[in-house]
Amino acid sequence: MGTPVLFIHGLWLHATSWDAWLTRFRTEGYEPAAPGWPGDGPTVEASRRDPESIGDHGIDDVVAHFAAVIEELPEPPILIGHSFGGMVAQKLLGQDRARAAIAIDAAQIKGVLPVPLSALRATLPVFKNPANKHRAVSLTAEQFRFAFGNAVSREESDLLFERWTIPAPGRPLFEAASANFNPHSPAKVDTGNQKRGPLLLIASGKDHTVPESVTRATLKQYRHSDAVTDLRTFPDRGHSLVVDSGWSDIATACLAWLKEQSL
Repeated sequence: MGTPVLFIHGLWLHATSWDAWLTRFRTEGYEPAAPGWPGDGPTVEASRRDPESIGDHGIDDVVAHFAAVIEELPEPPILIGHSFGGMVAQKLLGQDRARAAIAIDAAQIKGVLPVPLSALRATLPVFKNPANKHRAVSLTAEQFRFAFGNAVSREESDLLFERWTIPAPGRPLFEAASANFNPHSPAKVDTGNQKRGPLLLIASGKDHTVPESVTRATLKQYRHSDAVTDLRTFPDRGHSLVVDSGWSDIATACLAWLKEQSL
């Protein structure tokens, strides 16, 4: 059995969006898996039919869900998370539940102050109605184009939207938005943990949802830890980088970094 790798999706993408990554990592000798979030259906179509099951799950629910998955594994896994999945991966790594983590365009953790205008626009479909804190919210193709697919062609963005998008719970966004005003925020990560495994942060230079400035500010939150914390930036990529036609380049970079860490 190879080293287990858990892939954690973010808001608005289904777990099956990692399928190509699973094949690639299995070929490289790992034992990959991509469990869904609490309430997700087994397929994109099933998730779209049942948004009520997805709604009202917060960050702590998702972290507990993946912690339970980890408990069933024969050894601590490597975690690879995108967007809010990247935040979850960082939380689990800080709790010493993983060997290492890669956080790709990770959502803003507590302590990160920049709130770029593009990020506000990308998340407006949730924040425009306070009741969305307890609901699942879907994006339109145009909203997906701005939040995810701005660095690819409109045709590709629309294809990704049709293939992978599902409703997303609003609660994690509300929790992240209020994190710096809440001492017990679920968006808090143990960035000072000296004994945790290595962490790679990946930023995208054209990301509207998690701009590069947010990822660089996240890196600064780890300045009090001597544990390995690296940053890799892809200047021409947007938030869709894990599912669009250039996903293989990101996967290759992740595999190369894991090899550097002897993992």
